[in-house]
Amino acid sequence: MRHSMFTKTRIAPTPSGYLHLGNVFNFLITAALARQNKATILLRIDDLDQSRTKRKYIEDIFTTLRFLEIPWDEGPTDILDFQKNWTQHNRISLYQDTLNSLVIKNQLFSCNCSRKKVGRESRDLSYPGICLSKNLSLKEKDRNWRIKIAMGEVADVKQIGGTIIPSRLPPALQYFIVKKKDGLPAYQLASVIDDIYFGVDTIIRGKDLQSSTIAQILLADKIHHNQFKDTAFYHHPLIMASQHLKLSKSAGSTSIFYMRQHGVTKAAIYQEISRLLLLPELISDFNDFVQLFNRGIILNNNLILKK
Repeated sequence: MRHSMFTKTRIAPTPSGYLHLGNVFNFLITAALARQNKATILLRIDDLDQSRTKRKYIEDIFTTLRFLEIPWDEGPTDILDFQKNWTQHNRISLYQDTLNSLVIKNQLFSCNCSRKKVGRESRDLSYPGICLSKNLSLKEKDRNWRIKIAMGEVADVKQIGGTIIPSRLPPALQYFIVKKKDGLPAYQLASVIDDIYFGVDTIIRGKDLQSSTIAQILLADKIHHNQFKDTAFYHHPLIMASQHLKLSKSAGSTSIFYMRQHGVTKAAIYQEISRLLLLPELISDFNDFVQLFNRGIILNNNLILKK
């Protein structure tokens, strides 16, 4: 899967829990695609949400990547380097500048709705635009800032290889939040600005984040003079613990930390990934994964991901 415009991608974990096999699968596909295309891999740690970020989870990112020998070329080398030079809090002014420009363009509105109120107004918890016409002041504290993007708006999602797929914003992300009540930028905005800032041109993420891709492309369209519209995407299947259960950070037994604490070796973790992917042969390290990937086995496999 070669992509002529592929120069930089990123691994972007959130330190809100220990990394699990699902995270590792994403990292492996990202790194394998980057190596196949001779592209740079950025390690970007999304730590804006301080209520969920913990030092032990940041340390786990470095430990897991090194334990499994998953490479990265740019970004922090350890937790001290991260905290000094790479934390998202160093880029707050960039996020704020973007928010200010969106305010000037009249692309945002203030919202004082609680989740409970949204739930009463919408069965599927999508936000129906309750405050859109209220003209609430953006200067008031403890309010979300939402963007004026309604469900059904179409984004042109560029695939690796150049194909364009027009995709509609789903109801769940109608008028999505770009600045939270605590004053910090929300994930969608921070992620877009970070990718622009670091020059990322290819994003590999799970299929569960396809709606975020659509939202971010539509958001980038509101921001002038950026290259995000040219970003290529690949949405890979999710690795599952069972036929219907997506792996999550709450599933302790699938965390690499848990496995390491119980003496599970690097080779055994790769072999477990082989079984979850129903690969025709077991792999034992990153190089084995890359070899199967380059042979077209991993992404061309039917990926019925179950034990």
